[in-house]
Amino acid sequence: MSSLYNQNMFFNSLPFAVFLPIVFLLYWLVFSKTKSAQNTFLVVVSYYFYSCWDWRFLFLLLFSTLLCYFTGIQIEKSTQEKSRKFWFWLSIVFNLGFLAIFKYYNFFAFSFAEALSNIGIKSSPLLLNVILPVGISFYTFHGLSYVIDIYYKRIQSEKNVIDYALFVSYFPLLVAGPIERATHLLPQVKLKRNFDFEKAKEGVYQIIWGLVKKVVIADTCATYVNAIFDNYTSMNSFSLILGAVYFAFQIYGDFSGYSDMALGMSKLFGLDLLRNFNYPYFSRDIAEFWRRWHISLSSWFRDYLYIPLGGSRGSKWKQVRNVFIIFVVSGFWHGANWTFLAWGFINALYFLPSLLLGTNRNNMETAELNWDFNSIKVFFSILATFSMTCLAWIFFKAKSISIAFDYIERIFTNWTFATQYLENERYNYEVLLLVFAFVLVEWNSRFKIEPISGKYSWLKMALCLLAIIALGTYADYKEFIYFQF
Repeated sequence: MSSLYNQNMFFNSLPFAVFLPIVFLLYWLVFSKTKSAQNTFLVVVSYYFYSCWDWRFLFLLLFSTLLCYFTGIQIEKSTQEKSRKFWFWLSIVFNLGFLAIFKYYNFFAFSFAEALSNIGIKSSPLLLNVILPVGISFYTFHGLSYVIDIYYKRIQSEKNVIDYALFVSYFPLLVAGPIERATHLLPQVKLKRNFDFEKAKEGVYQIIWGLVKKVVIADTCATYVNAIFDNYTSMNSFSLILGAVYFAFQIYGDFSGYSDMALGMSKLFGLDLLRNFNYPYFSRDIAEFWRRWHISLSSWFRDYLYIPLGGSRGSKWKQVRNVFIIFVVSGFWHGANWTFLAWGFINALYFLPSLLLGTNRNNMETAELNWDFNSIKVFFSILATFSMTCLAWIFFKAKSISIAFDYIERIFTNWTFATQYLENERYNYEVLLLVFAFVLVEWNSRFKIEPISGKYSWLKMALCLLAIIALGTYADYKEFIYFQF
């Protein structure tokens, strides 16, 4: 197991609770005189943070950084298109090559051997005994977007290697995003930051709310999710439905909680990151869901894959093709498993009616509920979209496609709706009430980034800290789900 896990350097760990205040104080008290000092310090701190995962992968991060930095300059300097393409494709091939080797090689080697076995040809695949470098999908996409933007002359190359290194390796977003754009973060990195108490206070509130999502919601739900999915063959329909619903809130609380903490920490250092979640479970259709879920990744695929493929232009067939490509690739980005491909394919099927009917740009505004007939329609649209999302999440969570189908089949064939004992110290009804309370808080706060700010903010913060301490003592699921991607 890697050193990060050994040291518990997670955002929700005690070592990180010591690490962050020290970095914050040094940043503003010692290294705040110049932009250069601020950026150099943050780069050193970020590389230390990453070394806590496995120091050997620092060389991979450094190589990826220098590769994109150097090729970006060469692309901009080249006067001939042939030379520009050479440097462009050199960067693309090396970045995607490393991603393919570390993340996908074993999957393809094993799948190929399995396919041969199915036709009677026995083979022993040559597998690589390597661990997946944490955050490789995220910092690779940082570099790819940077080089692509330079190639298409949307931005100029960054000449200061420290500034570019900070853009790629900035520790709050290094291992699980959000996926930043050079057009958004680099201009901030180029300026000296001055301490802003109000901004720092907002950052603290957002960090605490992120911890609530992670420790109180995600880790609590995880206890039940693991118990239900690991023993799904003995569970009735009610428990299986709960397992899917709890996993929906686990992954949302886990990943959006991480993003909230990353955004909050950045405010402490005078930087603003891209918003990654915008209350996605209140979406009225799948198109709206994907505008609100993992926004930095969805927009990345939209801008760098979907639009270059033709986007919504051209024939309906090409539009359908582009939608399936974008969703399947998005699924594959999440991991080297057929379940992720199935999850992406299912979401493409969900999206298809909106595309064919031309309703994919509906519901651009935030959902409202009033005492009228339209609110009934909105409520059931939200409920239907959430139900479809939960169904797709089963494939994301299951260990294999066959298990996912078996899980779903048992939901619709068991038809027993009684509470089952799950061999833990808490009860289903308590967790249901917790999730329901969380939904109410989110609904009431959907026009904000986090719900702690505003009137009685200190009381809200005290209650959140109390919940973190109370439920955190029971949580035994500490890792962030998206660290594996």
